Amino acid sequence: MRLVDYSSIIKKAWAEFDGSVQVQTIEDISAKVSTNHVFRVTFEDGDHIIAKLSYFGTYEQFLEDHRIIHALANNLLYPFENVLAKSLVRDGQVYTYRHKDGFLDAWVVFYNPIRIQLKLPRRLEEPHIRMLGREVARFHKACSRVSTVLPKSSKTLRSDIWDLLDLLETETGQFEHRMHTDELKRQCELFLENRQKLVAKSVETMPVFVDWNIGNFSVTDNLELYSRWDYDWFRISYRVMDFYFFSRVVSNAGDRTVFSYVIGPLMEDRFMLFLQEYHRVFPLTESEIRFLPEAYRFFILNYVIKYGRYFFHRTYAIKLQREAYDIYFPSIETFDAEKILKALGI
Repeated sequence: MRLVDYSSIIKKAWAEFDGSVQVQTIEDISAKVSTNHVFRVTFEDGDHIIAKLSYFGTYEQFLEDHRIIHALANNLLYPFENVLAKSLVRDGQVYTYRHKDGFLDAWVVFYNPIRIQLKLPRRLEEPHIRMLGREVARFHKACSRVSTVLPKSSKTLRSDIWDLLDLLETETGQFEHRMHTDELKRQCELFLENRQKLVAKSVETMPVFVDWNIGNFSVTDNLELYSRWDYDWFRISYRVMDFYFFSRVVSNAGDRTVFSYVIGPLMEDRFMLFLQEYHRVFPLTESEIRFLPEAYRFFILNYVIKYGRYFFHRTYAIKLQREAYDIYFPSIETFDAEKILKALGI
């Protein structure tokens, strides 16, 4: 497989957008943790923008995602109106560029750069956890308020799990997961059944970011959310999906660069503190708390089993998938919802 010349694609994308401004340098600033590639594009006059290039999924889904992100960035109100980077627009629409060349189908979107303040401490103390819990609740409320004006999303938790079930019926899926096909189908059905029972039509969907664990947001001195700076994922889902990652941000382990899929952080006392403060600002329901282990089950099914080979080095992906059957899935039964409900007074 030949190497992809990302810089050349980005130059072509920019030339189509504004051929009067010449690109001087293109620097890869990717976080190296997903299938997106992020670049700083500097022009001859010293100004710069951000380019994001992706070839994972479909162009139609890429376009849909960025139209939603653009609408969200332009509709969030004070004090979150500048949290998200603004996409560059042409003819009233988010500008995207599609590059097709034989085997390669890649897409580019441009953003105005976003300012960054402080990163969170590597390990949060109790006051930090409480402040962060309140701030995330305020941010989720702001996201909830603008949900009704966002374009519809075709990607849901159900559609992702249905895709995995469809994959398991193919020769490729049966070969890749040949020792665990029946167990995976069982886990998918458990998720779909519990989702229907706990949150379907009773819990709202809203913009959530699902990957805060890598520290891709900056804060002020008072831990007020200032900016989200990696130009990466986001989806319409249940707010509970963000808790999966915030449990890791506040975990006793501290260093958010050492990521683990174990369920433990969801039951740490430190996460109880976060949820208590969150609950005071934007109250949670019993169903949402009981859905937490299903959020965990979803991440294992979708991002370890289905997409692990795309997000991680093959050796590491295989290791995580093996651990899914030995550690992750069995540990779901250890989740203690009653402990959290009692801590929140629900």
